Amino acid sequence: MGFGATPVIVSVLIEALILGALGGLLGGLLAYLLLNGMRSSTLNFQSFSQITYAFTVTPRLMVTGIVYGLILTFIAGLLPSIRAARTPITSGLREL
Repeated sequence: MGFGATPVIVSVLIEALILGALGGLLGGLLAYLLLNGMRSSTLNFQSFSQITYAFTVTPRLMVTGIVYGLILTFIAGLLPSIRAARTPITSGLREL
């Protein structure tokens, strides 16, 4: 409705990044609540050796996951935003 290509691309990318940030925060919170301190082990039946490890969710790990999520949502939102900017309004409304 009169918007140029740049504002359309930026608005779609901002929406994608907001959804990605919310998903990353929710995923980080669930990982912290459900997996922090979880212990697991593996057993090698040939040598009867066992390796145990504890999964620890640190703030740095959560921030790293959120940043990776934001990078992926930016990449995933780039092509749809360019398509939305190139599509005429009448064609876009018909696809709804």
